Amino acid sequence: MELIRGTVNLRPAHRGCVATIGNFDGVHRGHQAVLGELLERAHRLGVPAVVITFEPQPLEYFRPAEAPPRLTRLRGKLHAFARMGIERVLCLPFGARLAATEAEAFVSEILVAGLGIRHLIVGDDFRFGAGGKGDFALLERLGEQHGFGVSSMPTYLDGGERVSSTRIRTALEADDLLEAERLLGRPYAIFGAVRHGDKRGRTIGFPTANIDTWHKVVPVRGVYAVQVAGVADGLWPGVANIGQRPTFGENEARLEVHLFDFDRDIYRRQLRVDFRAKLRDERRFDGVDALKAQIAADCARAHHVLDELQDQVSQLPGAG
Repeated sequence: MELIRGTVNLRPAHRGCVATIGNFDGVHRGHQAVLGELLERAHRLGVPAVVITFEPQPLEYFRPAEAPPRLTRLRGKLHAFARMGIERVLCLPFGARLAATEAEAFVSEILVAGLGIRHLIVGDDFRFGAGGKGDFALLERLGEQHGFGVSSMPTYLDGGERVSSTRIRTALEADDLLEAERLLGRPYAIFGAVRHGDKRGRTIGFPTANIDTWHKVVPVRGVYAVQVAGVADGLWPGVANIGQRPTFGENEARLEVHLFDFDRDIYRRQLRVDFRAKLRDERRFDGVDALKAQIAADCARAHHVLDELQDQVSQLPGAG
């Protein structure tokens, strides 16, 4: 999959495509329905499928203090897009210039001149352009003018309710990882690079991989049974703490993962941490010995939880 960072990197070879536009935070089942329609339409027209997204997300630019926790950073989105078969992603830097671009200019400069779009697929609540003045009716008129088709996808419902990033965040904040996984179509995960920490975990017998989440606010907090991709073939089991480490008097949120029976050098490696079950909330302990005892108990419980999950998978029809 090709990542195009900004319109400055668009080339003549990128012209001719079917596209969709959005934040795609989480790339959940609702998003997947849009992407499936995108891929089908692109196949019929014999052109690439392109996702247009933004970094940062518009609300993070306009009202950063009110922006909700991200479900996925850009790397996670790209991973999900690639798994679905998307061929290109145009990531537009969202700042003052793009925010001030009128809807008509956005279409003529980016969609038409830049991408040579053949067809555009959007959600039924899609708004675009300065002040959010652009809507589906305007897209239809501009499509007729410039010679591209436009279609909208109906709201994707589950249990009579709209599948949305907000609904998934609510499930995660309520520690309902199974509901979040069902709405996402996969386990909730955080992507990040392993960076050097203070090496405190190894001094108490539980070395950890410190993972840079890039965002100060995430929708989960506490201790979890996890499976990690990127350290070896397949998924590696472990236990993760995401929070502020109150026992050591710290305030910076961080993600630390203790991988079971693992002693390889993985600094700077990009990992995906799948959150499978919450074990407990983060809390302060009266001394290192109490903390060590709790971590040992967390590891034992995580082993049990992950073994149960593996047993459930092995019993599914067609497994093995």
